[in-house]
Amino acid sequence: MRELVGRLEALDPDAGAALRVITFFDQLIERRAGLENVVRGAAVLSGHPAVLVDTDRGVRIRVTPDGTRTELTPSEPQAGWCRLTVDSHITVWLEHPGPPGPVEAMVMERAAMSARTILDRTRGRARPQPRHDAELVEVLLDAAASVEDRSHAAKRLRLKPSELARVVAEFDGPLHVGTTSPESDSRAGVGPAVPLLELPKTVAAARAAAQFTAQGTPTDPGPRIVYAEELGGLILLAAAADAPPDTLPDIAAVERAAATAPWMLPTLDALASGGSLRTAAAALKVHHSTLQERTTQAERLLGWPLRDHPGRVRLTVALMLRRLHRNKAQAS
Repeated sequence: MRELVGRLEALDPDAGAALRVITFFDQLIERRAGLENVVRGAAVLSGHPAVLVDTDRGVRIRVTPDGTRTELTPSEPQAGWCRLTVDSHITVWLEHPGPPGPVEAMVMERAAMSARTILDRTRGRARPQPRHDAELVEVLLDAAASVEDRSHAAKRLRLKPSELARVVAEFDGPLHVGTTSPESDSRAGVGPAVPLLELPKTVAAARAAAQFTAQGTPTDPGPRIVYAEELGGLILLAAAADAPPDTLPDIAAVERAAATAPWMLPTLDALASGGSLRTAAAALKVHHSTLQERTTQAERLLGWPLRDHPGRVRLTVALMLRRLHRNKAQAS
C-alpha cells in the first residue's frame, strides 16, 4: 500500500494524499483507536487545529497540529472555517478558512466517519432516546396500539423487555421513556417503574406529577423533579387545579404571606419539607432563633399554627395547591 501511495502521489499529488488519508483512518479503526487519536490525525494531516464535537453525547475535543490536546476555544466554529456535520450531531471542523481543498475535505470526511464508528461502538446515545424517536414513543405509550406494535417500538428505542421503564413528562413539554432517572436540571414528572407494555397506564400519573414541580427558585421553591409514587394520595390534588383559586382560601393566605418578604416562600417550603424547626433552619442556612421569628410571623399571616404536625400538613397541601394553580396558568 505504501508503494502504491508513493506511485500515485508521483502521478497525482492530490489523489495520492487522499489515499494516504483514507489508509491512515482505516488503520485507526482497525487498531480500535480512541477519539483523541482521530482528532490528532485530522490536525496533523491537515496542518490545522482540528475539533470534534458530538452534541448528543457531550464530546468536545480539540487538538493542534503538533498533536497537543487543548481547551476548546471558541466553542463554535467561526464563519468560513472548514467544517463537516454527520448525523446532525457529530461535527468536525478545521480552524482554517474554507472552502476546503481536496485533502482537507477528505480529512474531515474520514475523521467524522471514524468518530461516528468509535462513538457508536463505545458510548451509544447519552440520552434515553433520540429526539427523532418521538413517533416511536407515541406508539409505545398508546394503549390502543397492538402489543406487537408497542413491542416493536420498544425494540427500536433500544429498551430491553426485561427492564422496568418510566414515563417522564416534561413540564409543559413532550413525553419520554427511559430506564434511568432524568437529569437533575430537568423539570419533569416521573411515572412509576413498570414493564414496558404497562407504560400507557402510567402516562396520566407522570403528567399529574409534572404539575407538582417547581422552578426551584426563591419565588417558586420546590422540587424540579417529582415522582408519582412519592406523592401517594396527594396526587389526587391535581384535580383541584380546575377549581377557581378564590374557592381555596389557603392559597390566598399563602399569597398574602409571600408578598410580605422575599424570604417568606422559601421559609414556608422549608417548614413544610423539614421534620423539625432545626432541620428547616439548617436547610435555609439561618440561625434557629431567626427561623423561630419567621415562623411566628408566618403563623400570624396565614392564620394557623406551623409548629405542630396538622399545621404543617395543611401548609404542605396549601403550597401544593398554589403550585398546581400556578403551573396550570403557565401552561395555558
